[in-house]
This record gives sequence, structure tokens and C-alpha cells, in this order.
Amino acid sequence: MSSAMLRFGLLTIFTVLLSYSNLSDGLLQPRRISHGLSEGNKYLTRDELWFNQTLDHYSPSDHREFRQRYYEYLDFLRVPDGPIFLIICGEGPCNGIPNDYITVLAKKFEAGIVSLEHRYYGKSSPFNSLATENLKYLSSKQALDDLASFRQYYQDSLNVKFNRSRSVENPWFFFGTSYPGALSAWFRLKFPHLTCGSLASSAVVRAVYEFPEFDQQIGESAGPECKAALQETNKLVELGLKVNNKAVKALFNASELDVDADFLYLIADAQVMAIQYGNPDKLCVPLVEANKNGGDLVEAYAKYVREFCVGVFGLSPKTYSRKHLLDTAITSESADRLWWFQVCTEVAYFQVAPANDSIRSHQINTEYHLDLCKSLFGKGVYPEVDATNLYYGSDRIAGTKIIFTNGSQDPWRHASKQTSSPDLPSYILTCQNCGHGSDLRGCPQSPMVIEGDSKNCSSPDAVNKVRQHIIEHIDLWLSECRGGIRSSM
Repeated sequence: MSSAMLRFGLLTIFTVLLSYSNLSDGLLQPRRISHGLSEGNKYLTRDELWFNQTLDHYSPSDHREFRQRYYEYLDFLRVPDGPIFLIICGEGPCNGIPNDYITVLAKKFEAGIVSLEHRYYGKSSPFNSLATENLKYLSSKQALDDLASFRQYYQDSLNVKFNRSRSVENPWFFFGTSYPGALSAWFRLKFPHLTCGSLASSAVVRAVYEFPEFDQQIGESAGPECKAALQETNKLVELGLKVNNKAVKALFNASELDVDADFLYLIADAQVMAIQYGNPDKLCVPLVEANKNGGDLVEAYAKYVREFCVGVFGLSPKTYSRKHLLDTAITSESADRLWWFQVCTEVAYFQVAPANDSIRSHQINTEYHLDLCKSLFGKGVYPEVDATNLYYGSDRIAGTKIIFTNGSQDPWRHASKQTSSPDLPSYILTCQNCGHGSDLRGCPQSPMVIEGDSKNCSSPDAVNKVRQHIIEHIDLWLSECRGGIRSSM
């Protein structure tokens, strides 16, 4: 769920048609959600492949295309008729196929794995500039059509590789986490004939204009003592900004943040990182200790930000800078601007301070978000939340064969589907460090755990029980899908 994801849950500082966002892309801002993936055995493959994608799927006269990056890993595939698992990448660069719990599933079901980078992100940019007028084709709808086009292209390429008729179909299953989790659910909703089912992990299917539940969940997950320490810390930070603005920002290595509310968003996002990604003790232990012993809460919190958020997670205060977000050049950090555009046009997820008992500053309000959207993209940009929910169904989505999973401590679960039904099973992984995407990533959710090992979850049994349900659903739906394929051939 890059730091832009942070605000998005760090949503998106977030991938198989699993979708992920990176720490760089899924952190806490409406920001993206990030995962902190590294080299070596944390990827099954990083070998890039390319596909010519349609720029505008809704114009019969516009035939422009762009190069879209993807990856494939076929070592587990039962040739030629094994299933294909599609991992959906999200609001950040897609740098390979991560070696998470999907690896375990692919081995079990003898599946090949492919992963498609989201349009505009990473190396899949249609334009040489990210000026607002060039972002008109950046939307979830276009992304879903990208997935459909790619799915058909890749199926055709498999048939050529295995010397089969073009009418033959492998069974497909889609995966995604966070925003890609929503895409996974929405794909099954809109293209049920192209996938046997979807796993929608921590899937933010409900666009939310004002999202105070986000902050409220952070307080609940942190616990009473830590919540009180966080509230006192934020009060002291706001007071410090009035007394010695530059010194307070320098303490967090954030001197470049001229707008106080932008700095306070960084302060809020940093606390989210620990809770959302399964590291609550990194945040709460030093703060509670300082609060009990009369220590310097602001210094204790700044140390946590410097050493953990920046040092371990790679959070950069610069990503909260309007100068950075206004940069239209394509760089390794462009995901921040891109995700904000999606936030400001489609989904909002405005993480506003609750009216009462808030942890984050009350300067983080609706007006702040709308002003930021206007500053970055112009007067005509506004999040069409009602239209998004009307189109996809919000948390009342009417699809079938979609598995929803959420971690009990994850603030993003309040934008997901948490009620279960036979066609749309929903599971909560309940444990003290079960957060964003813990069904696929294990605990903590970031930095990455190889094959999503559950041994470090406070309740491994709770995670493994949900994983067994996932296996049972995939097994059933793949078998039903194969039957349908056979009968149609």
C-alpha cells in the first residue's frame, strides 16, 4: 500500500493478479502502500517482459498504444493445462514477482504466475510527462481493461507455445492486495468469464470521501496506553510548531515541508506504518515508556520515525512536499503524484481526523485534502466517490467467487467488505500483528517475509485457518472452471 500509499494506507505504500502497492507505494498517504521488498530470494523473477497495450479502451478512433511491463514464472506450471495465477500490481513500480504466500499456492495448484504492472506506474508510462492533461487515462476502469487485454494476449501466447488451438483456455485466478485487491474483486465482477475467481486481500472496494474510521482503528489497534501517548505526542508537536517551527521539522529531517499540515500528515502516517504492517511494538514500546517515565515524547517519536520509518522502511519526508508532488517529470518517485491523482479523482480515502478523540491533527481535514488536490491538478479535479461506488457496488459488490480477507489491526479494513456470504466469503485474520495483506505476506507484513510465513504472527493458527479456507475456495472454483472449459471445447 511509496509514501503516497501511506496516506492511502500508506493504501498504498502496497503485487499477483495479486496486487500490491510498495512501501514506496502503499504507505500511508491516500498515499500508497509499500512493502519493502528487496533483492535475492524475495523475488521469483525480475526478468522484464513487454506487451503493447491500448491507451484508451473506450475510444474506437484512438489506436495509440504504450509498452506495459509484465513478468512470468512458469517453473511450477503443470504443462500445458495448469492454472495461471495473475498477480495485479498497484500504485507503484512492479519490480518482479514477489516470493510470498502465492508461491505456496502456485506450488500446490501447479500454477504459472504472471504479474502486470499498472498503467502509468514504474516503467509502464504512456507519456513522457505527468502533466495533468496526460493523466486522463489513469483510472481503475482503464486498468481493468488492461488486465482483460493482457489476459487474452497471454493466453494466446501460451497456446502458441504449447502448440494448441486458440480456443483452448487455461483456468485463471486473480490475486491482489490493497488497491490491487480491489482491482482483483472488480475484475471478477466485470469480467467473470475471464477468471475462475479472485482473492481480494485487504481490498479497498469502498471508495470513501471522509474516512475518520482510519484514525479510530489506529487508536484501537495501538491500545489505550499507546493511543494516549500518541495523542499527547501530537499535541506537543503542534505546540512545538508554533514555538520553534524549524527546529521541530529538523528533528524529523523534514525541514523541506513548508506547509505545516503536510508535515503533520507525515507525523500521522508514520504512526500508521507500525500498526498497518504488523510492527506495533516498534512504535508503542518507546512511546509508552517515555510517557510513563516523564521522557521527551517528541524526541522518542522522532527517533522512531528516523530509525524505523526512514531507516528500515525507506519513508522519505520529501514525498509529502508539494514541490515534489507537482513534479511532472517521470522519475523513480513519480508514483506519489500518480496515486494522488487517483485519490483526487476516484476514491478519496481522505484520512480525516475524527471529530472526537482523534490521534492525528485536526488540520488533517477534508479542506486540507481538497486544497491539495486543487494545488496538484487544478480546479476541475474532484473525487467522484459516489460514481465509483455506484459503478462497482462498494462493499455491497454483487459479484461471485471472490474471497475477501482482512487483518484485524488494519485500518484499511473499514474500506473493504467484511461481511461474508456463500458467493463472497469474507475472513478476518485476528491477531495482534495481523495487518495489511497478512494472509499473503505473513507477519509482520513489511519488511517482506519469505513465502508469507505465519510463524511470527501472534496467532499463527488464526492465519493458517484463513489460508486453509482460501485453498478450499480456490480448489473448488478451479475445478468448476475446468469443468466448464471442458464442456465448451
